Amino acid sequence: MAPPLLTLEDIRLTFGGEPLLAGAALVVEPQARIALVGRNGSGKSTLMKIAAGLIEADNGKRFVDPSVTVAYLPQDPDFTGFDTVAGFVEAGLPPAGAPGDLSRLYDELGVDPAQRCAALSGGEARRTALARIFAADPDVLLLDEPTNHLDLPAIEALEARLLASRAAVVAISHDRRFLQNVTARTVWIDRGQTRFLDRGFKDFEAWRDKTLEEEETAAHKLDRKIVAEEHWVRYGVTARRKRNVRRMRELADLRKQRRDRRRPIGAVNFSANEGTPSGKRVILAEKISKYYGGRAIVDDFSIEIARSDRIGIVGPNGAGKTTLLRMLIGDLAPDSGKVTLGAGLQMINLDQRRASLREDDRVADAITDGRGDFVTIGDEKRHVASYLKDFLFKPEQWRTPVSALSGGERGRLALAAALVKPSNLLVLDEPTNDLDLETLDLLEELIADYQGTLLIVSHDRDFLDKTVTSIITTDPSGKEGQWTEYAGGYDDMIAQRRGAPDARKRAIAPTPSPEKADSGAPARGRADAKLTYKEKFALETLPAKIEALTKEIGALKAALADASLFARDAKAFNEQAARLEKAQSGLTAAEEEWLALEMKREELES
Repeated sequence: MAPPLLTLEDIRLTFGGEPLLAGAALVVEPQARIALVGRNGSGKSTLMKIAAGLIEADNGKRFVDPSVTVAYLPQDPDFTGFDTVAGFVEAGLPPAGAPGDLSRLYDELGVDPAQRCAALSGGEARRTALARIFAADPDVLLLDEPTNHLDLPAIEALEARLLASRAAVVAISHDRRFLQNVTARTVWIDRGQTRFLDRGFKDFEAWRDKTLEEEETAAHKLDRKIVAEEHWVRYGVTARRKRNVRRMRELADLRKQRRDRRRPIGAVNFSANEGTPSGKRVILAEKISKYYGGRAIVDDFSIEIARSDRIGIVGPNGAGKTTLLRMLIGDLAPDSGKVTLGAGLQMINLDQRRASLREDDRVADAITDGRGDFVTIGDEKRHVASYLKDFLFKPEQWRTPVSALSGGERGRLALAAALVKPSNLLVLDEPTNDLDLETLDLLEELIADYQGTLLIVSHDRDFLDKTVTSIITTDPSGKEGQWTEYAGGYDDMIAQRRGAPDARKRAIAPTPSPEKADSGAPARGRADAKLTYKEKFALETLPAKIEALTKEIGALKAALADASLFARDAKAFNEQAARLEKAQSGLTAAEEEWLALEMKREELES
């Protein structure tokens, strides 16, 4: 086994109060693919900065192989002192210069080397920072939220580059799909300590939940043991004459274990203050268009959104997602066409920049709009400190200024401020930004229970698959201003587009599994991949089978529609009903098998 490139041992760090890190560790081996996960505020970014050598721990050891180069991607890149993108990227190169072709890297990441750093958008800044660390060709990549501000094509390109890279990767991200695609090991920071799973992120959440359940069981057993020992101290026969010193010491140790145990951070308790139901028709857009500088952002787009619809809007950065959203909700007038909003709408709009949060306001003012210290949820009146506690804010934080909050805390506060208001139309623009995975779980549950209508702009594929019932996205032809609606979530949209020429950029080689990438095993090329004989035979025969089953179902339904059949022959009726149920199940299975094989065939051919 190759020696590790980077090692952290027994890392301890305290910023007042409880220790942030209390014996944390990290081992990065050649070509490792590690997901570094944990709640907001658990110390993930701090541990990564210690690994990068940017922060010194109070105690512990950091070792980096002298021949190894380490590159760190911060959440917020600092462009101070750099005029152009090229200057920023080239400042990170090793003394020997760029190991590869910089112009090719710029093209791959969509970066303009001549662009001024001061004019970069969030997505452009992120791609520029990625260009800098990839240009250096390091042995270890430490990535803190690398997908922030990236659109879906850029995220997919980043995944492909990381899986093809020889560098070891440690990644912090709230994007589940990204972590599932690129990691083969998981390090979980929990209450200052690190726990290790020798599998990728796809297995992490089930393992985490099982670990916490076992911990709760152990804590319950400890409590019962303490009760038993205390009963002996008070009522034991021996205790009346002379207390056993050893057992008293053991009881003190048990009490100390319970006192010192750091319990998991509580879960956010999301609940939406739902208003009265809106009318059946929520939004009607008729042939709406919007142009900027002669460029079509939205061109002749129409849609009708009904009550309880859940619509996701996706597309590349700069395509006009926010422009389309603002026109749909009546916040921006179209250049042509018409938008009609339904009756009785109570709309809450959470924008991606959290503009509703004012830096100088108290946290409580963001919830109450500065009107006292109480909020009303349904028929219940609550103190703002009690309401904020549901979102993991400490009781004393309701008086602190918004400017003192971390990115994750701002995300939770913006959600708390939005959800406290009655609504039947919830508009969420990049709601997953800065939220940890556990909070995302609860947001998904809230959306599932929400009875109103939802409009969501997001680049989080997993989040979209779990929350929306249709997707509006740019047309696969690539024509400017053209938007198309697809039924289902993100993966359903990709399936329906099935290899449209410009719908989705795919590498010629298949994406290697994280496990193979971690071990350094070479990936098989696309040229070697093909349908098996059995799959080809199924593709040829399934359409006829589907047609036969469809005809059989039609005949059975016609027979069962005879109202006198059951009275004449109950046994025949039951047999026909059983055959119908079997035929419908067979049809569903055959259609799903054909669709999966057809998607595989078209992907291979493309």
